[in-house]
Amino acid sequence: MKHKPTHTEDTPEFFDGNIKKAAKDNTFFRRVVYTGPHCQLAVMNIPVGEDIGEEVHPNTDQILVIIDGHGEAILNGQVQPAKQHSVIFVTAGTRHNINNIGHKPLKLATVYAPPEHAGGVVHKTKEEAMQEHVQLTP
Repeated sequence: MKHKPTHTEDTPEFFDGNIKKAAKDNTFFRRVVYTGPHCQLAVMNIPVGEDIGEEVHPNTDQILVIIDGHGEAILNGQVQPAKQHSVIFVTAGTRHNINNIGHKPLKLATVYAPPEHAGGVVHKTKEEAMQEHVQLTP
């Protein structure tokens, strides 16, 4: 059974969407497209000159795949290019950020393990995402 990339949690054991298309079509900062019991898939859209925001996930690994655009990944202060087809593996506890240094929106897909966000959540802007993070922090 095929699922559209925007469906979430319709079948917890199976996601068969076109993640490349979902990422390229996404105009929001973050859209969770699937949440399973142990990991979560989201797409992100980072505007030119912006970033995801420096963060640390103490108990969550994160894999980011650059679908389109040109950026730089900063992991524990070390800067690496992040261009189309780059895969960035961020282990739990790593301070990280992704900057869009290109001339068009940076489109990426990311996997969080375990899930980091509510299933199906959409953050239209970085500010909206940061506000949710502040509300969740004790």
